[in-house]
Amino acid sequence: MKSESTLELVAPHARFESSYKGYIEELGDEERYPFPMDFPHHDFPALLSKLKSFELGIDLPEGFIASSTYWLVEGDSLLGVSNLRHELTPALRHAGGHIGLGIRPSFRRKGLGKWLLANTLVKARERGITDVHVHCYKGNGPSAGMITANGGVLHSELQDGNAIVQRFVIAN
Repeated sequence: MKSESTLELVAPHARFESSYKGYIEELGDEERYPFPMDFPHHDFPALLSKLKSFELGIDLPEGFIASSTYWLVEGDSLLGVSNLRHELTPALRHAGGHIGLGIRPSFRRKGLGKWLLANTLVKARERGITDVHVHCYKGNGPSAGMITANGGVLHSELQDGNAIVQRFVIAN
C-alpha cells in the first residue's frame, strides 16, 4: 500500500477483471467475505451484471435484499471488497448485519479493513442508514478491532451454531 491517498472505493468494473480473478485464486479454499465473492466469476460481464442487479434489487434470490458491492482498489489492483445491505431483514439483524467485507490475503494487517469499513460507512450514511449493524465471530480480533476503531459498540453476543457472533452497532 503506497498511501491512503492512492486508495479508492469504486463500483465493480471490468478493468479489474484480472485482479479480481487473482484475488479469488489467492483466497483458495478460504471462506469468502463478503457473500458476493461466492458468485460465479468466469463470465465476468455476467458477474458485473449480477452485482448491479443486486444493487437495484432486481431478480434477487429468495431471502436476499438489495445490496451494493464496493471494491477497494489502488491503481489497477483490487485489495478488498465490501457489501452494504440497504436494510436488514429479521435474519440479518439477528446475525449478518449491514456490512460484510474482506481484504485480499496478501494485503491483510495493513489497516485496509479499517479504511474499507470507514468508507463503506460513508456509503451507508448516503443511503440514510444511521445505526449500522456490523457483526463478526467472537475471537476474530482483527475484525472486532476494525469495527471498534470505526465507532462500533458491542450491542450483544449470541450463539449461532457452533460460533458466537458479536453484534456491534455504529452510530452513523
